[in-house]
Amino acid sequence: MREALLLARRGLGKTSPKPLVGALVVKEGKILGKGYHRRYGAAHAEIIALRNAKGKTRGTTLYVTLEPCCHFGWTPPCVNAIIEAGVSEVVIGTLDPNPRVNGKGIQFLRDHGINVTVGVLEERCRDLNEAYFKHIQTGMPFVTLKFAQSLNGRIATKTGRSQWISSPETLRLAHKLRSTHDAVLVGIGTTLADDPSLTVRFVKGQNPQRIIVDSRLRIPLGAQILSDDGVDRTIIVATKGVNRKKALRIQHLGAEILWAEKNRRGGVDLRDLLEKLGHMGITSVLVEGGSQIITSFLKERLADKIVIVMAPKLIGKGIEALGDMEILNLKEALRISRMKTKRIGDDIVIEGYLQRGREVRGWRRKAKFQMTKGKG
Repeated sequence: MREALLLARRGLGKTSPKPLVGALVVKEGKILGKGYHRRYGAAHAEIIALRNAKGKTRGTTLYVTLEPCCHFGWTPPCVNAIIEAGVSEVVIGTLDPNPRVNGKGIQFLRDHGINVTVGVLEERCRDLNEAYFKHIQTGMPFVTLKFAQSLNGRIATKTGRSQWISSPETLRLAHKLRSTHDAVLVGIGTTLADDPSLTVRFVKGQNPQRIIVDSRLRIPLGAQILSDDGVDRTIIVATKGVNRKKALRIQHLGAEILWAEKNRRGGVDLRDLLEKLGHMGITSVLVEGGSQIITSFLKERLADKIVIVMAPKLIGKGIEALGDMEILNLKEALRISRMKTKRIGDDIVIEGYLQRGREVRGWRRKAKFQMTKGKG
């Protein structure tokens, strides 16, 4: 299963909104075939692994990170191919939360005499597809907040200069994160200050969709994201009541205007925005800043994961990474769980998941189907 997980990761950034999946065909301890989901619309991991076994599949064990599908989509059901190949046992990492699958694939295999084991390295298999799981179960994308700061918590000097707080090594990490998310999001403040391109440059990978939260449509028409080759993958999020002529000019340039509801302060309602992005098929969003937008996501408990790059620098006065979250009691402080730290270049990277209240934590629940081993 560890090998299958490594295979599945090769599809990072290419399969959305479908999941990452890896599969192995094994007999008597020998791997006969390998496969992974390479890109959206391509053959599934199980099918590729069975093909690569070159007809030697009868009596084998199939290891797969996610429950095989049992319905027609872009491709025929994988369970049919598994049965036809004569596989005698299937070992599954985790169930597929998709209501069209969720336990039905396992039951179909068992009904046809195949021994099925479920829940091997389950947490790792779920983490691999955390964006897919959340999108399926809530309709909203998985949100990762990422920012680089000095040791005293500043993301820029008091004059607004922020390039580059972090080292070249962690800059590559930032671009790797972009390449593995469906979209990268910043606020209009960052756009006006830095005129970012929000593309993938220092690593190999696909450019994400670019989202600018700009409630009053202040973005300059000459901004990079409205004039480069990726303008057709750019979304400007505005609220009703802005300059319609400017909106039409932005659309004429090739970008999309996404109209979001207003929050009580007159800005973009972020929950409404995430619901709309999820409806568009965007399963993961990387929020890169600035301070106001990061603070808003945290304050409204809309972030799932956080990545903080801490550079060994002291700036003194400057722009704080986080603004006022109106937390007056330490019991109300947001806590980070499953936290990991590592050193990259001269920087320290902190990564973890934001603990949530009951009302928004539900999507992390296990699939409803009973986790059992064997045929029963």
